[in-house]
Amino acid sequence: MMDFLSSTVGACVFAVFCWWLGTGAILWLVRLPVSTFRWSMFCLSFLLGLSLWTTSISMRSHSVLNAYIGFVSVIAMWSWHEMAFLTGWLAGPRRVALEPGLGINRRFGQSVMALLYHEVALLFNFGVLLAMQQGQPNHVALCTYALLWCMRLSAKLNLFFGVPQVGSQYLPAHLRYIGSYFKSGGISPFFFFTMALSCVVWSWMVWELQTGAVTISTGWVLLSSLLGLAIIEHVLMVIALPLQRLWGWAMKRSPYGAAQRLVTPESHVHLPVNAAKQADAA
Repeated sequence: MMDFLSSTVGACVFAVFCWWLGTGAILWLVRLPVSTFRWSMFCLSFLLGLSLWTTSISMRSHSVLNAYIGFVSVIAMWSWHEMAFLTGWLAGPRRVALEPGLGINRRFGQSVMALLYHEVALLFNFGVLLAMQQGQPNHVALCTYALLWCMRLSAKLNLFFGVPQVGSQYLPAHLRYIGSYFKSGGISPFFFFTMALSCVVWSWMVWELQTGAVTISTGWVLLSSLLGLAIIEHVLMVIALPLQRLWGWAMKRSPYGAAQRLVTPESHVHLPVNAAKQADAA
């Protein structure tokens, strides 16, 4: 098994499997009854603490096993952030729809306030990893987190500037107001910039491996595979593909039942009763 995981194919397959399973697990969890969110966050919080510990272990030396430990640990802590956002537990202070007719500066300001707590938590986690990395030789975990953060920031900015497929239909009922901050329409120039930059970096990573300019390491292959998957996710912003084909087992339920109405700037956010209680308790 380790011989397979040490190979380029094995690392690629593992990265794709983690991406598929991690995304599907979050899609499945957020489609469970709202009463389960507390338990989901409790379990993921325990997993977050465990992943920080295993990340510190992976940073201590270069090995195939430590590359996989660091990679999986970051995927686990990233899942905590995704779930915290999608449950509405960690979003932002602004929980109403975007005001209509705003200029780009005010629209950007309101968009930031809708995601502020989530963004601060991501940056704080990055700072923790930076502190843990000091004096440690293995950078797979830190680079994995940095790659996820950069590509997620790119995706958010592309949703702000405009893409044809914004995916607001996949938002849970209590986050439907977030869809008003997405700009659906033609492809913005920013999309071509981010795609070009991402493809150049990915091509460089593959070229380094092919030419032997860098030693072929498991961590390098995992990172280049993850970047390739992130590029595919960006492509899905302009090409409509039914996600059920990839995560049918996770998307059989509609998120939180019937969709609620999109809240207006003058109204309060209408959370499901249990979710509201949980938010107050938090």
